[in-house]
Amino acid sequence: MKRRYFIGIDCHCEFCEIAVVDTAGNVAQRDRRDTTIPALLEVIETVPKPRSLVIEEGPLAGWLWRNLSPAVDNMVVSEPRRNRLIAQDGDKDDDLDAEKLAQLLRGGFVKPVHQVASLERAVFKQQVAVYHHRVRQRVRESLRLSSLFRQHGVMIREKAFVAAEDRPHLLAQLPAAEALGETVTLLWSSYDALVEQEEKWRQRLTALAKKEEVVERFEALPGVGWIRAATLYAYLDTPWRFRSKAALWKYMGIGLQRQRSGNGPEHLGVPVQAHRLLKGTILGAARSAVASGNNPFADLYRRWIAAGLSSKLARRNVARAQAATLWGLWKNGSAYRPEWVGVAAAASNAAEVSA
Repeated sequence: MKRRYFIGIDCHCEFCEIAVVDTAGNVAQRDRRDTTIPALLEVIETVPKPRSLVIEEGPLAGWLWRNLSPAVDNMVVSEPRRNRLIAQDGDKDDDLDAEKLAQLLRGGFVKPVHQVASLERAVFKQQVAVYHHRVRQRVRESLRLSSLFRQHGVMIREKAFVAAEDRPHLLAQLPAAEALGETVTLLWSSYDALVEQEEKWRQRLTALAKKEEVVERFEALPGVGWIRAATLYAYLDTPWRFRSKAALWKYMGIGLQRQRSGNGPEHLGVPVQAHRLLKGTILGAARSAVASGNNPFADLYRRWIAAGLSSKLARRNVARAQAATLWGLWKNGSAYRPEWVGVAAAASNAAEVSA
């Protein structure tokens, strides 16, 4: 059997620990280099071919993958949680971590994490991520304000203080403490700034999304606006990474996962570990499609409700039908056609079970 080499790199901002093992598991080389592409390529080029490279998923992973993958026969960005369960035993040291990564790759125990191939797509994904981060910041600040009011017996939600003209009435319900009024006023100022930033990023992301042909086709689906379409496009990246609709559903957190131990009963439920942003996006699209009423997805929802499913399960099935439709038109390059919804729904009928 031809000897193959497996390179493990434990990455840090300032330096990287590198370990190379051969097919037999023997350590052939160790090194430490600055975290720069030329320095890392210099070491990789000294390793005979065929050679494979593994790093862990993290902030540096996309940059390293785009620049180092052409220099090796195969490069894998691994899932850190899976590595921890297998490799977090014995001594803990950076050079040992690099060797463990290489040994895991040699044994086939590494779970790969998908990486965006082009810089342009990576930047677009970052724009989407920044927008959702701004949304979370605005929600966090609104919850802080609501909590502060509730600590003084005033039960409100965000919608109560969105309009500036409603705020004096709310302040009057708080105890007459000068410091408390100043705190609330400052928090409202911070909240208003976050609302303004969120709106600017929404407009920016919408403008960028309209330039993407795939996103434009996604947006045509009921319940899928520009932001949701951009989010699905950015985080799914390509339809070809999923071998089936079931795999797509599972990744998005709306599929089914079987669990069984020994001779015990089989449990069928949704995955606990899923992409939370994608799950929220597709379920939100399902709720919007159902609420709008005049579309094939709303018809499917009513059909499932009439068949005895709960509203939660019916909405999840609508989300599966939407995801299947998006996946299909993405693969074949076509536009959204309402008559296709029945075809996608037929595939999801098998999922009409309690999850």
